[in-house]
Amino acid sequence: MSKETDRKYMVLGFKIVGDFGATIAVPVVLFAYLGRRVDTYFSTSGPWFTILGFILAATVTTVMIRRKAKAYGKEYTDLIAEESKSKHPHSS
Repeated sequence: MSKETDRKYMVLGFKIVGDFGATIAVPVVLFAYLGRRVDTYFSTSGPWFTILGFILAATVTTVMIRRKAKAYGKEYTDLIAEESKSKHPHSS
């Protein structure tokens, strides 16, 4: 593996970590905050809307992560194919 190839893998890895981190954190914070606000507004007997917010966040996050994982999987496969072509330029 060349240094350029190593760099491409590292960049992809950091891109995935950052993107997945934001994809998990943003819905949790947003839906939990909104749930808490609704609980406060309606003076509910328990944190029902906050819990519902967490459940919605988990659902949204799951869908988003699955879609992004497929896209990043393709990007990773493309990197492997590109590396293979550069090692064996006359094969195909």
